[in-house]
Amino acid sequence: MTQDIASITQTPWVKEFLAGVHLARLATCNPKTLQPHVVPVWYEWDDPCIWISSFRSTRKVREILLNPKISLVIDTPAAQEISHAVIFEGEAELINDPELGYSRGLRIYTRYLGEDGVFSSEPQSWLRDPEHLLIKMTPNRVYAW
Repeated sequence: MTQDIASITQTPWVKEFLAGVHLARLATCNPKTLQPHVVPVWYEWDDPCIWISSFRSTRKVREILLNPKISLVIDTPAAQEISHAVIFEGEAELINDPELGYSRGLRIYTRYLGEDGVFSSEPQSWLRDPEHLLIKMTPNRVYAW
C-alpha cells in the first residue's frame, strides 16, 4: 500500500536510512526488448529527488532515453538484524549541465569515497569527463519497511 511520499520520506528512520551510505540498485527496461536491467549505483537523496552520477554510453542511460520509467531500491544486507528497504518508482530526467554534474557528482562521490578519496585522480576524471551526466528522479511512488 502506498502513502503520501512526504509522509514516508520524512519518517525519522527513513530519513536516517536514506542519509546512510548504501548501495542502491537501479532498474531500467528497454521498451523494445522488454528486458529489465538492474545495476548497482551510488546515489544521493536530496528530498524530493534522487541523484545518480552516470555516463552517456552506459546501458542504463541508453534505456532511460528510450523509456524514462525507472525504479530504485535501497536496502540493508540480509545479514543485519533489522531489515530495511526503500523502493522508489518514477521517471528519470537526464541532466547534462557540466557545472551541476560536477557539484552534485562531487557530493555523491564524497558520500562513498570520503573527503580525501573524492579528490583522487580517478573520481575527478569521472566528474570532468564529457560523457558525465546526472540521472535525476523525482519519485511518484515510495514504499518503505
